[in-house]
This record gives sequence, structure tokens and C-alpha cells, in this order.
Amino acid sequence: MNWKFFKLLLLGGAVRFYFCRTSLAATVGNRVEFATPLNSHKRLHEGIFLLENGIDPYLGDVVHETPLILSALSGLFRNFSHLLALFYILLDIFTAAMLYLMARRFVVKKQEQQSVKRKEYAKDTVELQFSAGDKLDIPELVIMAYLFNPLTVMSCVGMTSTVISNLFLAGFFYCLTKGLLLPCLLILASDTLRSLYPIVLIAPVLLTFSRSSIAKGLVILLLFAVSCVSIAYANYLVLNSWNFLDGTLGFIFYFRDLQPNIGLFWYFFTEMFEHFRTMFLITFQLNATVLYLLPLSIKLRKEPMLLATILVALMAVFRAYPSLGDVGFYLALLPLWKRCWKFMAHGFVVFTFFMITLSMMGALWHLWIYAGSANANFYFGATLAFSTGQIFLITDLLFAHVKREFCLFNGQKIVIDGEEARIVLK
Repeated sequence: MNWKFFKLLLLGGAVRFYFCRTSLAATVGNRVEFATPLNSHKRLHEGIFLLENGIDPYLGDVVHETPLILSALSGLFRNFSHLLALFYILLDIFTAAMLYLMARRFVVKKQEQQSVKRKEYAKDTVELQFSAGDKLDIPELVIMAYLFNPLTVMSCVGMTSTVISNLFLAGFFYCLTKGLLLPCLLILASDTLRSLYPIVLIAPVLLTFSRSSIAKGLVILLLFAVSCVSIAYANYLVLNSWNFLDGTLGFIFYFRDLQPNIGLFWYFFTEMFEHFRTMFLITFQLNATVLYLLPLSIKLRKEPMLLATILVALMAVFRAYPSLGDVGFYLALLPLWKRCWKFMAHGFVVFTFFMITLSMMGALWHLWIYAGSANANFYFGATLAFSTGQIFLITDLLFAHVKREFCLFNGQKIVIDGEEARIVLK
């Protein structure tokens, strides 16, 4: 670590602190693009109040945070409410620091793998290989992409619990790169019980720690199950009730709150006939979890970190209650794949999608809810286009990785019948 690392952390914290002291904080905390039924600060506050007064927070349909989190934060909310913004800023800074350390370890591991295979690489692929400078450049790009992305900044300013989710995910990625199995499983189990979808990240864990041993893989699955049960029981001890399972995982799976957000669920289930709801509910949840898991795990079996990145991105697109804070987290992971950027062909298209749709969401929401001159179709159109842009980005990264792997061993210039060939993926 160098002084630039600490300067970036201080600057990122200063940016967040400045916006927390403006009226923007209250505005962002009420925006549906950032605050969902799962991560809303108001709902978290309500849950802590109910818990402290001996009322089960999950008897109603307001609170969807786990009892452990409610209990852990109750003292802070009760005695130091004036420091809440600073607490969220510190969590976000810690997340950025872990991402930086994770990126450094990731580059070192890639360089070690590269040194073993370098003799097999083609001669004209130096620019595709990880260089000595990447050990500094890539971690700095990662930390800047997290600290200064408006999506993560606003998520922190609005004091959404996405900040806590991002902290869990950053801890997971750090432990994955460091080879820390038990902490990795505990963090993953904790986040799974909070938001369901991180369960798919068990696949990169298996590929990292048990690639050549089925028995070891089964042991890891057993340890993960034990971790989930243990953390669930710890939540039970806080409340002396299992109601929290239905209030958290059940609420997510059955999609009980149709509040609009940047995802795809709310519009379809608003329009859905009730007798079709179960079928489409299962279809949508499968799409958000296991549909892409097996094919991606097979294709990326040698790249568990890329698999984890893609799965986190797909979660941000297809989960029931996504927020822009989820999007900001996986965007911060893209610099890890800097050596694939040469082959990413849709950068301008994706950037345009993001800029236009993010700008339109606020305007169309105002026209729909306040002006009454638009309807749900307008707002959903913007969110659908935003999701489409994310899919373009994810597929572009996957194709770029495949092209890079091909060119590393076959060269960037392939001549057939005296003419330079062009790589086309179909």
C-alpha cells in the first residue's frame, strides 16, 4: 500500500460526507432507484424500534432485515443517531479498502499463473498479459471505480443497507482471493440469509477450493449448509422466533411488495393474473439464480473470479429488488479484467444506455407519480432499457474474455490464405 491509497480513501470519504450534509441525502433515501423494501433506511429504523420495544418486527410487512443486523445496529441508532451517516461512510470506505487489497492479490495470482504458461503464449500477446505495473494500476482503478462512482456514493449518502451488502460481498471476494475458506463460507452464508441470491456464489467457492476433488467439494457444501443453519439459529436466538425467515427470504422469493424499482419483477407481477403468479414467480426466480449457473460454471471453471463477477452482475440485473447500489458494486470489479478491454466492442453502446436511461428514470418517475402525464409503462421502459444495457455489458465482458484466451495462445494476427483473419463469435 502507498500514500495514494490512503488519499483516495480520504477523498472518497470526504465526498460522501459532503453530500450527507446536503438535502440530497433525504432525497436519495426516498428514491426508488436506490431505496427498495429490502434496503430502505426508514424500514431498518422501524425494525430496530420494534425490536427494542419487544415487538416482533416481522409480524407486519415493513421490516426485511435479519435480527442479527437489527440487534447489532440498535445501540448505534439509539445512542449515536447523529453519527449514523459517518458510520455508513466508514463501512463504505472499509469496503473500498477490501476491494483494493483483493485486487492486489488477484493480480499477483494472475501473474503467477501467467509465468507458468508464458512459454505457450504467442509472441505478439504482450499487451494481453498482466504486466508488473498492473499490481498498482488495477487496484487503483478498482478503488476509484467504487469510491467515486455516483451510484455507490448516492447509495451510501441515502444510508441504504446496500452498503452492508457491498461490505459482505467485498469480504467474500477478499477471502476468495486469499484462499480463506471458512471466513468465505461464513460471509456467504450471512449474505445469503439476508438477500437469498448470493447462494449462487458457492459455485466459484467450489471451483477455487475443490477443483480436482469431489469429496472436498461435498465437504465444502456441508460446511456451507452448517454455516447457514448456525447463522439462522443465531438470528433465532435474538428473536426467539423463526418469523424472520418468512420476513426476509420468504418476502424475497414470493415477491410480496410491488413497489417499483429498477428491476423487472414489479411490472410483470403488477399486470399478472393471480392464477399465473406461481408459475411466473418460479420462472423469474430460476432466471435470477440457477438458470445461468451451470453453463457459466462449466465455461469459466478455470476462472472462478470472473465467474463470481458475472454472477454478481446477473444478480444485480435479475434479483427481485435491485438497486443502483448493486450495479455500482459490480462496475467496480470491471477493472480486474483490464486486459480484456481491448476486445470489448460495445463500450460506447453500454455507456449511452446507462447515461440516457439513468437520466430518464427520474424524469419519467416525476411525470408518472407527480405530474400524472405518464404511466407505469414509461418508467418500466426506462428500467428495461437499463437492464438491457447491463446485459450488453455482461455479454461483452464474457466474449472479450473468450477472445483474449484464444489470442493468447494463437496470436492476435492470424493469417489464412495470405489474408488476416477476423475472430467472430457466433
